[in-house]
Amino acid sequence: MKDAKPPQKDAYSSILEAIDVGIYRPGDRLVESDLAERFGMSRTPIREALQRLETQSLLTRDGRSLIVASLDHNQMAELYVVRTELEGLAARLAARHATEEEVQVLQDMVDDDRALLDDPSALARANRRFHKQIHLASHNRFLVQQLDLVHRSMALMATTSLAAQGRGEIALAEHQAIVDAITQRDEDAAYKALRDHISVAFVTRLKLDSQAKDQL
Repeated sequence: MKDAKPPQKDAYSSILEAIDVGIYRPGDRLVESDLAERFGMSRTPIREALQRLETQSLLTRDGRSLIVASLDHNQMAELYVVRTELEGLAARLAARHATEEEVQVLQDMVDDDRALLDDPSALARANRRFHKQIHLASHNRFLVQQLDLVHRSMALMATTSLAAQGRGEIALAEHQAIVDAITQRDEDAAYKALRDHISVAFVTRLKLDSQAKDQL
């Protein structure tokens, strides 16, 4: 019996992932023919995916071209307000509902991620996996759906806060505090630990953006 091939990603998921990992950054122009060649697909599903991403405000028009959207200061602040509350709720529910196996996975993630401190891009990907695991551990499908939307918009930020010097080590310490609270089934502490974590990340991102503007 032959090994089953992994399912091929659809055009929408492929383009979204490319934006999420930084292959396409805010301001980059997306061309149907180039995308079709990159992902080995016909132009029809690519066109439909681009229309869907535009509807979700992940792409915007620049004349006749579609470009990856960007977030201004106010949009970023609004996104972080929503993210902070929803992530805090996810941690609270994870402290209430997570299985012992799910808690162990979270701890293993923190332990494993220490090896990535010198690689901000890899650490950013690991960070997304860690937060996604907390979302799933909340065992609330509607909350997971809303957080997926929030994190989709997070892909429109050109840099990761984990790129700031020393931020990776601090973030992992914050992750450990979140896992400790979930392990202890302390809902209030888990909620506060994750909200504080997002707040510090937001401050760090604001500083990075300010520094980038000073260099222009």
